[in-house]
Amino acid sequence: MGTTLILGVGNLLLSDEGFGVHVIQRLTQCYRFPEEVQVLDGGTLGLDLLYYLEGVENLILVDAVQSEAEAGSLLRMEGDEVPAFLSLKMSPHQIGVPDMLFAAKLKDLYPRRVLLWGVQPEWLDIGLELSPPVAARVDEVVGEVVRQLEEWGIEAERQ
Repeated sequence: MGTTLILGVGNLLLSDEGFGVHVIQRLTQCYRFPEEVQVLDGGTLGLDLLYYLEGVENLILVDAVQSEAEAGSLLRMEGDEVPAFLSLKMSPHQIGVPDMLFAAKLKDLYPRRVLLWGVQPEWLDIGLELSPPVAARVDEVVGEVVRQLEEWGIEAERQ
């Protein structure tokens, strides 16, 4: 089956920019995963995350993304759409994640499956709290990640 990486990226200090990290925190609080699944708070590491793609077949990215939609709107993308879309956004880790995915292709580390769950931020100001429309999406995305794992034949155990 190969390994699966669930990677939340973002900056917790910039309110909604930390959405991916908030989702990762909720996943680790609420679920236990088989050992072939790694759940990682990637913060703003960007290109340094390439190390974690070694041997990964399935990658689920969770992030705040600029999609020009209403605040709190969810976006789901798969495959080659993901790095192309991420290269259009503006955030502190914008350069790192698309570059990491590009470098993964060059180094033959690109996962077989890549999926992005993104949310349109409302606030990108300094602050630790998510805006209400973005906070309302955390549990929904957690559920979507767990459902995706089930589709891939991976069972997460509720704690």
